[in-house]
Amino acid sequence: MDLYQQNILDYYKHPRKSGEVAGATHHCKTSNPLCGDNVELWLKLDGNKIVKAGWQGEGCVLSQAASDMLSEYLEGKTILEIKNIDKNVLLKMVGVELGPNRLKCALLPLDALREAIK
Repeated sequence: MDLYQQNILDYYKHPRKSGEVAGATHHCKTSNPLCGDNVELWLKLDGNKIVKAGWQGEGCVLSQAASDMLSEYLEGKTILEIKNIDKNVLLKMVGVELGPNRLKCALLPLDALREAIK
């Protein structure tokens, strides 16, 4: 098994940031109706900085692992920094090449993030 696949499975089996964030200042729930994946993202800001991020969801290994990776990455970042996160940042975290259908799974948490900070 590839090292990156092992990393994805580790985040899926042992999420670091799974769960609702008490006192969240930003929140969004989004889904991909074509595959049934859903992600709910919570952010807690102190001033302009994310002090806590969390998520919950159901779906494939990739959407759930990407949600956890992104939530972990967000903590300590400012709103300006997270507004500059694009799909390439998240895909680099995931670390595997994806086809069009799997790409939507991996980018679902990024969609939730963009909605949450609007």
